[in-house]
Amino acid sequence: MGTRFDSISPKHEEFIQQQPLFFVATATADSTINLSPKGIDSFRILGPNRICWLNLTGSANESAAHIRHNPRMTIMFCAFSGAASILRLFGTARAIHHNDTDWQEYYELFPESVGARQIFEMQVDIVQVSCGYGVPLMDYQSDRKEITTWTSRHGETGIKKYWHDHNQTTIDGLETHILDLNMPK
Repeated sequence: MGTRFDSISPKHEEFIQQQPLFFVATATADSTINLSPKGIDSFRILGPNRICWLNLTGSANESAAHIRHNPRMTIMFCAFSGAASILRLFGTARAIHHNDTDWQEYYELFPESVGARQIFEMQVDIVQVSCGYGVPLMDYQSDRKEITTWTSRHGETGIKKYWHDHNQTTIDGLETHILDLNMPK
């Protein structure tokens, strides 16, 4: 069942900052549910009820399309080391794209990456903490370097071509509008 809270407490923030991995879930009313692992240095707590995270270029662009239709988002952290715990953030999100006036303000919160696709800002309505006893113990070694190497190798032009070729629709055929929202006007 878990314990519910109205906001992110200092104790919750400390737990979140210790986790090298989080998961993001989105869906429209009738789409396939998207659940994605996220890592690297891509999550920020902006206040007790506000977070943001940097979405790097990847094989799909489901979350951005989903929240255009239904802004629900769930983020989950779980402890793979130390005391067992799972922390979920439930709320509503918006995508901030390169062409948005507040892009630079949010982008400055993260390490620079040519693969930056969107930043999601989420209003947190519920924080839920549960036991996590079923989560295995694992040792964190390091972040993978492949995404940084891959995006650097492709450069800005190659990333935009990748968006054109692979990120314009979801697996359910929803338009992502990635080119309109991220290309210079």
